[in-house]
Amino acid sequence: MAELWIDDTTLRDGEQTAGVVFANSEKVRIAQLLAEVGVPQIEVGIPAMGGDELEAIKEIVALDLPASILTWNRAVISDIEASLTTGAKAVAISISASDIHIEHKLRRDRAWVLESIKRSVDFAKSHGLYVSLNAEDASRADVEFLFQFARAGKEYGADRLRFCDTLGILDPFQTYERVKALIDEVGIAVEMHTHNDFGLATANALAGVRAGATYVNVTVNGLGERAGNAALEEVVMALKHIMGHDTGIHTSRLRELSEYVSRAAGRPLPVSKAIVGDNVFAHESGIHADGVLKDPRNYEAFSPEAVGLTRQLVIGKHSGSKMVKFKFREFGIELTDEQADEILARARRMAVQVKRSLFDKELMYIYQDYLRGNGKS
Repeated sequence: MAELWIDDTTLRDGEQTAGVVFANSEKVRIAQLLAEVGVPQIEVGIPAMGGDELEAIKEIVALDLPASILTWNRAVISDIEASLTTGAKAVAISISASDIHIEHKLRRDRAWVLESIKRSVDFAKSHGLYVSLNAEDASRADVEFLFQFARAGKEYGADRLRFCDTLGILDPFQTYERVKALIDEVGIAVEMHTHNDFGLATANALAGVRAGATYVNVTVNGLGERAGNAALEEVVMALKHIMGHDTGIHTSRLRELSEYVSRAAGRPLPVSKAIVGDNVFAHESGIHADGVLKDPRNYEAFSPEAVGLTRQLVIGKHSGSKMVKFKFREFGIELTDEQADEILARARRMAVQVKRSLFDKELMYIYQDYLRGNGKS
């Protein structure tokens, strides 16, 4: 597999999540964390917005982080001029590629789009900037026009093309075919920008990589417009453990990063969130828990430490007696088979009553009640 780069857009597309606003100090801290975990490029925002947005971007650039700092721009000279004031050395220049956007959003035609690409990319390159040309709504674009779009970008110096599945409408098979055709036809580096409207953002990002894309645009926790973007933690771990490609990201800090972004965004981290959720390494079911006790690889694709989590073995409605004995051994109590069976029966009844697994303290209460009932207290 060719060298692959992660480009994180939590601070741009992630903050475009409806209702999410990062304070300037939070934007700076998120940028620092992303750089610390090894993300090579960070899309930090939109300088043309001015105000706090512009000031936060300037502050991030001034930190001289060990990551490329990229700003987002329309295909408009004034936007790129605003980016130049920040000191950033890389820009994303975004313009619609689909006819529905060109006709019903821009109210223009294809020729105008191609001229805008020429003018904006040429201006950016003349000022020594790295350029990602973003083909917005590429997944709904006419294939031949998308080739023209990409050729225009390449001709005027764009360093890569961002293939945007803006509405998340592709499946991985379609994504593979379209991205491969684009690379074969134009010979330009491609970046994947996938949305999760049908729950396929990560799968589509991986399909693009399989087709030859060498950049993946992600957000922490999958933040982003509507249903969000491909999640950084999912893409990185899937690349490593499914596709055999280590991106160099320090995965042991993924949970720390996810927690911080979750708090800053005001969006709780779901307990079953893939890769970093609390339940990813929580085991209750008797068969599963027994398998994990014998060898964690039976039910864990990677170790909890790999992403900054810890394994949780809990007692609940579906637990077995072996788990009860293991749990009490952690408390320094060795149960007989008969004791474990009785405590399990009581624990299952309580779990149904409280509709959850039990806390350690509750297990001890059950044990103490059991002892009193058997004249041992």
